[in-house]
Amino acid sequence: MSPPSRQAAPSRQEAPHSPVWSDPLTPVVSLERTLRVFPERTAVAYGDQRWTYAEFALQVGIMGAALRRAGVGPGDRVAVLAPNTPWNLAAAFACPLIQAPLVTINTRLAAAEVAYILDHSGARVILVDPELAPLLDGIRGELTALERVVEIPDDTVGGTFAAREGEETWEQFSAGVEPLPISNPLASVEDENALLSINYTSGTTGRPKGVMYSHRGAYLNALGEVGALGLAKETTFLWTLPLFHCNGWCMPWAVTAAGGKHVCLRAIDPPEVLRLIEEQGVTHFNGAPTVLLMLSSDPAAQGMHFDPPLRVCTGGAPPSPTLLEAMEKLGIRITHLYGLTETYGPHVLCEMQSEWENLDTAARARVMSRQGVPFPHAVYLRVVDDEMLDVPADGETMGEVVMRGNNTMMGYYRDEEATAHAFRGGWFHSGDIGVMHGDGYIELRDRSKDIIISGGENISTIEVENTLYQHPDVQEVAVIGVPHEKWGEVPKAFVVPRPGASPTEEGVIAFARERLAHFKCPKSVEFGELPKTATGKIQKFKLRDKEWTGHGSRIQG
Repeated sequence: MSPPSRQAAPSRQEAPHSPVWSDPLTPVVSLERTLRVFPERTAVAYGDQRWTYAEFALQVGIMGAALRRAGVGPGDRVAVLAPNTPWNLAAAFACPLIQAPLVTINTRLAAAEVAYILDHSGARVILVDPELAPLLDGIRGELTALERVVEIPDDTVGGTFAAREGEETWEQFSAGVEPLPISNPLASVEDENALLSINYTSGTTGRPKGVMYSHRGAYLNALGEVGALGLAKETTFLWTLPLFHCNGWCMPWAVTAAGGKHVCLRAIDPPEVLRLIEEQGVTHFNGAPTVLLMLSSDPAAQGMHFDPPLRVCTGGAPPSPTLLEAMEKLGIRITHLYGLTETYGPHVLCEMQSEWENLDTAARARVMSRQGVPFPHAVYLRVVDDEMLDVPADGETMGEVVMRGNNTMMGYYRDEEATAHAFRGGWFHSGDIGVMHGDGYIELRDRSKDIIISGGENISTIEVENTLYQHPDVQEVAVIGVPHEKWGEVPKAFVVPRPGASPTEEGVIAFARERLAHFKCPKSVEFGELPKTATGKIQKFKLRDKEWTGHGSRIQG
């Protein structure tokens, strides 16, 4: 759909609801500033479609106006169920513009899971891609708060994803509205601590929880990413990371603040990703280690080397040193990020030290696999024991990673008990087990529930996994503790072989025993696909559920 012409700037701006010396922080100002400075610069590329920043701002204004006309006011929730299309990107600005909390929904959920999120969040309107709209057909009658379902066609792919007959379309929903101006967003945001979005956790344990972000937190996280990740007006960012995941790790606002170009991508397809990198001059993208594995093992990547190097952020699971080494051979420089939905995505990055550049590739990969230090705006990060005392910074003593500050969630939506538990002692408890190194860098060793205690010995499954990733025939691996009559529990490895490879259980175990203390090595190996969340995180709880069925307790021996 071709956007209308650029809106005229208003002749007079309404004064903000704040003192002259203090404006509320909101990520909408990133679009306001870039619109003023780079109105004709390309903001969005998607198929053959191109939007300048003036055109993108106009689409944001139309979306905000259409939602407002539909009765959506400050505090009313708006849901989006769509791939990484320009419309999904526009919603990241349109909803904050009218102070309507945004609820982006995981596109790979089942209908019952979507229903739970819509019901729990109380969303009044959902903007849905036609390909995903059938998910709603059987649940709409159950949702008391949902008033409008609007199908937004994706006409950049030859009309394949057209709105269904009889359903309300985006054209009908937005027809004739007067676009809201982007030129003075501060006039519409009175409280920077107001709710900006609700992001639902991936549900690796129990029901998904709604994580609440504020305008202030989102703005600061985006600003921190601009500096820490080297974003600039020359940036071309490829959307390999789902926009439903922590609002795309706040990157919609960060890339826009830098004046960079967003390259939207409907689905991950390695040859298409590699083609877009070349065609669009991509400089940055983000993704879980699973995505990087897909790219590095695709035949189209063989013999490729990007120069200048691409800057790629990865998170969701600690990347193995083997993976980091493979990325460097492709000309991809990895920045390892760590965070949770509860921290707006990234809270920690493995900041590259100048002296690390002189290390050989394998040694540099080892230090870069650590999670690192806080973002400039985050600051507060500790590893503590059960008494909330800091563990020794010896790289060995394990404790829980806790954090607080500007990019910690406001709490769980409609769940005061879970919020109080997560914030006990005045810190957010991540549930992740790590160590603090002498240089101030943290390194994860496990989720607290994933530590294997075998015969009284603690075993880090990440250590075992990183060792098995060095096996030439191993594509992906997950290690859990399984019941054992003598030792209580012992490690078991679940392995996805590399394409064309046929590793054996005996061979994998022998490989580990050559490199690890024998008590840490897997006692059995199972080959096949791994269960994952939509963001690429391996769902170890599903593996544990299968292995521990029939046992009254998962604490044995």
